[in-house]
Amino acid sequence: MYRRDLLALAIAFLAKPVLAEAVQAKPEAAPAPAPPKTIRVDVETGQGKIVIELYVDRAPITTANFLRYVDQKRYDGATFFRASRAPGAIDYGLIQGGLQGDPAKVLKPIAHEPTTRTGIKHTDGVVSIARNAPGTATSDFFICVGDAPYLDADPAAQGDNAGFAAFGKVVEGMDVVRRIINLPTPGVAVNPVMKGQILDPPVPILRTRRAPIAP
Repeated sequence: MYRRDLLALAIAFLAKPVLAEAVQAKPEAAPAPAPPKTIRVDVETGQGKIVIELYVDRAPITTANFLRYVDQKRYDGATFFRASRAPGAIDYGLIQGGLQGDPAKVLKPIAHEPTTRTGIKHTDGVVSIARNAPGTATSDFFICVGDAPYLDADPAAQGDNAGFAAFGKVVEGMDVVRRIINLPTPGVAVNPVMKGQILDPPVPILRTRRAPIAP
């Protein structure tokens, strides 16, 4: 019995490090893939393709809202309907697109992210969300042609000084943007502020999709 007990103890002793090694050798679970640092969206229009890079870290609310419309294909069939040019200018102003308040497609409005918070200034090619009062932005967005600091938030200004919420930048297709801004604008403006800025015909947005991530 004594020898058998010793043998059992020896086997138990030898088994411990084997079990320990087995535990140590167990492969760790693979880490979850990191989200892409940048997200790009392809905007196919009747005038060509525009590629927008989104500032997801700096303007999370506005980029998430834009991607809702993209991922749900709500922009498919929308239009660029406005081309606002500075008087006498050729390549300075903005173009605006979206759903123009279509109740069948527009989602709930989002909180405002001013440029004083995000640090994204309205420079040439920057994409920003249209709004009335702060907190009313839905689907419509615009692309700057030339620098437009007057669209940034200015806490020292009187009245509505919150500016617009910039959230991305055109990285391909500014030639398309400039082509659109120079199209005829004889359309009827529902908003008097946009008189002389309505494209007729508007430029169709054929489809918007997330661009493939480069390997």
